[in-house]
Amino acid sequence: MASLFVYKKDKVLLHASYVCLSFDGIPILHNINLTIRDIIRPGAIQGQIVALLGPSGIGKTQLFKILAGMRKPTSGTVLVTEQLIPVRAGMVGVVAQTYPLFKNRTVLSNLMIAAQLRGHAKADAKAKALEALALYGLTEKAGMYPRQLSGGQRQRVAIAQQILSSEHFLLMDEPFSGLDPVMKDRACDAILKMSQLDELNTVIVVTHDIASAVTIADTVWLMGRVRQADGTVMGATIIKEYDLIERGLAWHPDITKTPEFQSTMIEIRNDFNLC
Repeated sequence: MASLFVYKKDKVLLHASYVCLSFDGIPILHNINLTIRDIIRPGAIQGQIVALLGPSGIGKTQLFKILAGMRKPTSGTVLVTEQLIPVRAGMVGVVAQTYPLFKNRTVLSNLMIAAQLRGHAKADAKAKALEALALYGLTEKAGMYPRQLSGGQRQRVAIAQQILSSEHFLLMDEPFSGLDPVMKDRACDAILKMSQLDELNTVIVVTHDIASAVTIADTVWLMGRVRQADGTVMGATIIKEYDLIERGLAWHPDITKTPEFQSTMIEIRNDFNLC
């Protein structure tokens, strides 16, 4: 099932080079090299969605923090934006598992604060917040407080918040954890909508949910441990990259029903078990 007329430009949006991380001399991450390029999809606005897979405890969260500029690596660099400048905290939007929002402010107020952080005047910030609420089907929740929302609704508000406060980049930590099948579908839809707002929008989803990752991503990175010949663990790195565009698995609404989806799931699951 080939995806016709899809190609990638030379424009690099994120580049991680030889990223290593150690704690007290214990290696966590080892020589991680990653590149995300601008994807062109003729006839459509299409950003990038990359899924980062790996077993629990392998270092996904630490890599997440480094890519977001929240932690400095022991060595190596992470460059972002078209200008490829070193990442700093605040340049990349982050949606944590807890969906942190200001508890004593309404949903609309939460989003207005995010827009104002980007330099928008109050009236413009309100207009952009209302636009984001409409995009995610949350207009009627504008006057509610976070505690009055369901988990899925809080997640969508958190995504909208980070879209308004950050520029093009969004990292999500286990966005499918604890969600039932219907809520997973809605979470996937919210992530897809974010990616389709701008050609440069880039979402990195950190997860261990293989099915959801393959459903929404155009690229999957799989983390595994690096071992020397004597069995010494050198930390974790990206052991395999799956290009789902080349496999014809990107951007198809009913892809989960196809044989190609199932065979890719089996391949990734087998590789996953070797991590």
